[in-house]
Amino acid sequence: MLKKILYADSGTSHTQEMLKVLLELPAIKQANLTILHAVPPQVSAEGVAAKWEEGSKSISSILKEIPIDPSKVSTILRQGDPKEIVCEVADELNVDLIIMGSRALKRLEAILENSVSQYVFQLSTRPMLLVKEDIYIKRIKRVMVALDKSPAAQYALDLALSLLRGYADAEIFLVRVNPDLKADLVLSKAEMENNPILAPALAKVKQMGFTGRCLVTGGRPGEQICKLIEESQIDLLLLGSPDRRPSIAKTLPDLDRLLGTSLSDYIRVNATCPVLLARQEG
Repeated sequence: MLKKILYADSGTSHTQEMLKVLLELPAIKQANLTILHAVPPQVSAEGVAAKWEEGSKSISSILKEIPIDPSKVSTILRQGDPKEIVCEVADELNVDLIIMGSRALKRLEAILENSVSQYVFQLSTRPMLLVKEDIYIKRIKRVMVALDKSPAAQYALDLALSLLRGYADAEIFLVRVNPDLKADLVLSKAEMENNPILAPALAKVKQMGFTGRCLVTGGRPGEQICKLIEESQIDLLLLGSPDRRPSIAKTLPDLDRLLGTSLSDYIRVNATCPVLLARQEG
């Protein structure tokens, strides 16, 4: 499932640390990795040359510091608006995952400050792993998958199992937040494992040889998922993030996302671990 990965270099150490952690996973080691550095437009030839050299040094630094099989990695240095370049290259290469840093700006801040990650989040139909600048990157041991009845959530589970295939150290936390239930509701382990949404997911997790744990609660999904991330000390969250726009509106802004009112946008901003937004075109 993860054959082509695009790493959008922004020069942040957190994203590089996350890449190092991911390379411990057999599925990532087997994938082809493209390291992209976009050179923003400059007002002078001297400015372009300086930024081009800066980008070349950044790519070289990544190749030196991160243990990557040379036969599995390629690099791209391209001039243009970074947010457009990332989407453009992702489509050109038909990648299965985009990895990029995020300042996790809230609502209109992201628009006003021309956030690259927010733009890509808004317009790309591909899975994205967002790594905030203010979180601590840990070795992946506890992976959470947020589940509901949507196909996007089921795809998030399948993506998690594909990502962790052959990796024995992971424990998978399956989470269901039901807005119709009270936030302080306490259920037994048996009740949570027999939840109609989590039960088949747990069976699939066990079939793949992983240890699974079920968590069911009520309240606001975004707030509760972020709370459970902290309480369970989660290292990586996978969340289904469907592309809700009709094909005719692919290039138009989705105000729900841009204003931060969608579940995936709330978690993108507030989660205390890296977030992999699982989305599948069509």
